[in-house]
Parts: sequence; C-alpha cells; structure tokens
Amino acid sequence: MSRRRNPRPAWIEARSRALGQRIARARAEQHWSQDQLADRAGIERRSLQRYENAIREPRFGDLLLIAAALGMPVHELVREPDQRIEGQPLDGDVRDAGSPDEA
Repeated sequence: MSRRRNPRPAWIEARSRALGQRIARARAEQHWSQDQLADRAGIERRSLQRYENAIREPRFGDLLLIAAALGMPVHELVREPDQRIEGQPLDGDVRDAGSPDEA
C-alpha cells in the first residue's frame, strides 16, 4: 500500500475523529451494536469500527448507507464543528497556505 506524500493536516484528523464520534453516538442512541449498524447499513463491521475510531475515512457511499440506516440525513454526520479547529482553512479554502496558487 502506498504512503501519502504529505501528512494530513491536524484539522483533517480532528474532523475525522469528530465524524467517527458522531457515528458512534448516533449508533449508541439507537442502542445498536457495531454489528447491528453494520448489518443494517450493509457494510463490514470492521469498516464501521475503523470509521468510528478514525483509523479510516468512510467512502461517500458508506456514509450514505450509514446515515440511511440511522434514519438521519448525511449532512448531520459530516456537519461543520461548532468551533473552528486550529489550522482549518476559513471560508472553505483548502489550499495549503504555503502552496502556490494555480492559475
């Protein structure tokens, strides 16, 4: 498996952890185990476990399946945090501050 050339910024890692926590919280509110949610969503339990623990980021299709199984809109899972995470770009600008602008 190839490695990423540049490490992910800390704010991306924080957002990934927040997403996993939201999935786990929504699952717990339903009183479901990881196996139960995985079965209802049609995904592997191991994948769900990795998403909840921010070991791996979910594919978009898996996010849709998880949200549907939980009976919630996907934007509730991926919503912006209540507070800005340090290092996170403002106004949706995801370019690195040190990278040259591409024309």
